[in-house]
Amino acid sequence: MRTNMRSEEPVPLHEEFIYCCGAATHVLKCGPWKDLSKDESKNLPRLLFMIIPGNPGLAGYYRTFIQALYCGLNQQYPVWVVSHAGHCKPPSGMEMIEDTDIKELEDVFGLNGQVEHKLNFLKKNVSKNIKLVLIAHSIGCYITLEMMKRASELQVLRSVLLFPTIERMAQSPQGKLMTPLLCKLRYVLYMPVYLLSFLPEGVKASLVRFALRGMKSCDESSITTSVNLFSVDCIANILYMASQEMMKVVERDSTTIKQNLKKLIFYYGIGDSWCPQHYYDEIKMDFPDGDIRLCEKGLRHAFVLDASKEMASMIADWLQDDLTKL
Repeated sequence: MRTNMRSEEPVPLHEEFIYCCGAATHVLKCGPWKDLSKDESKNLPRLLFMIIPGNPGLAGYYRTFIQALYCGLNQQYPVWVVSHAGHCKPPSGMEMIEDTDIKELEDVFGLNGQVEHKLNFLKKNVSKNIKLVLIAHSIGCYITLEMMKRASELQVLRSVLLFPTIERMAQSPQGKLMTPLLCKLRYVLYMPVYLLSFLPEGVKASLVRFALRGMKSCDESSITTSVNLFSVDCIANILYMASQEMMKVVERDSTTIKQNLKKLIFYYGIGDSWCPQHYYDEIKMDFPDGDIRLCEKGLRHAFVLDASKEMASMIADWLQDDLTKL
């Protein structure tokens, strides 16, 4: 395991690479709490904010977001992001913690495996006495609803679902474009990625900057994180999971939504080609009492690239009432 505290960063950030369900997993923890598993500890916070990422599910994309959210919550609560299983490139030669007490999942890199991966992470690393605020992004919203369905014992205070891809993914404008590529041609992409993986790190970073050049203010940590996409293992896991999303995310799970409606906040984008606005209109019609919002700020689906601080500030405001009641 590798842990480090980065002195140049404004808030305490602790980094770990672990094995969870037999898969390499990257965890970023904001705040002074490194271990939340001991029930008898007197210093346990009452609440953990846990980020369930989109795809690619690399924790580094959410670095700025968790720091901004931690500060927006007045540094009162830990804010953690857990990468998806296999969506990371552990530094070479790093000793990693083995999880001996949880058996390896058969398909940990698939959609079902990613749900179990998050549940197992919580079971092993977070005390049952700690309430949870789950903040999910994109396919992370589908995973979060599945977690709430499968583990009703979780003490979820709130789930915030950002740009939720929870239905008809293959039918969305972006899905129509990507489904043939992801389901039939994804293996073709492995060779160029393999060849690019031999480039020096600086050249990879320049390629990423070139790819993101259209953005006015791209987050620097997004550029650093994107360099990890030049790993064949990492990209294979990302594309495999994405191909399953196209096939498996079809019907919205209205039963689970109905059962947990008071705990859920949905935030849809305008012009989001993964979940078009009529998906918002329909869910709003089906659940008139739900807290279902439409973005008025023009934020992109991949908000972590350039709007992490803005999003963190909004979420801190939305949750103010819940936190005062704690």
